[in-house]
Amino acid sequence: MFFVINKEKLSSYIVLITTVLVLFVMASKVTPKVNTIETSADVQKKLPIYNVETNENKIAYTINCAWNADDIDLILDILEKNNIKITFFLVGNWVDKYPDAAKKIAESGNEIGVHSNTHPHVNNLTYEKNIEEIEKCSNKIEEITGKKTYLYRTPYGEYNDTVISAAQEKGYIPIQWNIDTLDYNSLTGEEMWKRINEKIARGSIILSHNGTEHTADSLDKIIKNIKLKGYEIVPVSDLIYKNNYLINSNGTQIMRNE
Repeated sequence: MFFVINKEKLSSYIVLITTVLVLFVMASKVTPKVNTIETSADVQKKLPIYNVETNENKIAYTINCAWNADDIDLILDILEKNNIKITFFLVGNWVDKYPDAAKKIAESGNEIGVHSNTHPHVNNLTYEKNIEEIEKCSNKIEEITGKKTYLYRTPYGEYNDTVISAAQEKGYIPIQWNIDTLDYNSLTGEEMWKRINEKIARGSIILSHNGTEHTADSLDKIIKNIKLKGYEIVPVSDLIYKNNYLINSNGTQIMRNE
């Protein structure tokens, strides 16, 4: 009886071990499917200029014009009284509606850049349509002001490689910003200055808009506060490098070391 019982146990052990071995062999022949993402250090997203690495105490102040022109005279008056020049980015449709305002901006000595023709979502456009948006606006600006522009700011701050390539390959420099006043959200002058004061540094580019509730009536104080911090306010073209530069992964324009 003792021999029979152990024989039965031995048979059970053999079956168990055999089953385990079979399962192990089957599992070893199955290659698990792993989802991977291929990356390359040589592939980098194209970026506009958000700010500039510089040793000079300079910042650029910019105003986008896409809505009305009711406050343009006041803005230009404030800029003149503070003896500064800035950059205005104009939408082509805005130029159509307010050619006199566009002409005043140019005649005041302030800089003008392209802000698209119809203010579309450019990420949804083809390469050719992006070029069309830029060049139509640029032509309107040149026709009204007699001046050619080479700066481009995308609508809504949107961009992808197609958008940036379309601009660059036609000779335009895409300009973003690293400080947003959020004036289009009806922030007060104090609230806008708080946002600026927290981030301002050498090479900053500040975004604001005309046609908002408080931009024009807050501009004088903002300018004076920036100057009190020791910064010179200049147009974008006086801040950025025109040649021999790179843009790092943060959008900072850096002069190349020879």
